[in-house]
Amino acid sequence: MTVVVTRDVAPRFRGFLASCMLEIAPGVYTAPRMTRGVRERVWLVLEEWFGAVGGGGIVMTWADAAQPGGQGIQTLGSPPRQLRDHEGVVLAWQPGQAPAQREAERGSTAGDPGRAGVGAPGENGSGKLSDN
Repeated sequence: MTVVVTRDVAPRFRGFLASCMLEIAPGVYTAPRMTRGVRERVWLVLEEWFGAVGGGGIVMTWADAAQPGGQGIQTLGSPPRQLRDHEGVVLAWQPGQAPAQREAERGSTAGDPGRAGVGAPGENGSGKLSDN
């Protein structure tokens, strides 16, 4: 199963994706039996157009036994994500973003004792997963 999710993209992206996948909700496209070759060609078109037009974000995911969590993921736009296996738990990781920056985007937890010390498991602020 291949799934593509778009956010704030030009209409040409949505039209193209609707021509080769089923749009099951606004901006959400699925193809249960898309081959690797077709998926890669679709992604190349999306990359080329995104480089020329920009704006918004696109995420593609598909079943891939060789990847963490059994699924591959590619992103265009913001925020980029990677799947990481950390001690048997699959995490969606945003490269290059320190915990303080994430907290600023979510809103401060200062004064909320129930949220003190809450963050992604194993993060050490360097963008890498730690053993702690």
